[in-house]
Amino acid sequence: MSNERRASNRRRFGYYMPVYDNRNGETIGYLANISAQGFKLESPKKISTDIIYQMRMDLTPEISKTKFITFQAKSIWSQPDPIAPTEYLHGFQIITIAPDARAIFESIAEKYGQPE
Repeated sequence: MSNERRASNRRRFGYYMPVYDNRNGETIGYLANISAQGFKLESPKKISTDIIYQMRMDLTPEISKTKFITFQAKSIWSQPDPIAPTEYLHGFQIITIAPDARAIFESIAEKYGQPE
């Protein structure tokens, strides 16, 4: 029996998209998979869990007329990448996102995510 608590299906993300800390502009990581409620990032940095981040994703014109979206996401887990020992994987749960930004986020998942 699985301990999976995810309510929606994950989608592997094949599009290079950085996610930034909106407070300082630093890159937190790059999307590895995405669902309606959260996402996984690949990153060269280790991060702490149980932290709520103010995040930003810059968008291209083919994704949206909006230049970026912002949202709050909580770091749920973090671990070394089993394939790339100098990289880390981080799981985030979306905490707060505006309805229009959520619609863009979900369209990104649908358009660029591939079923795992």
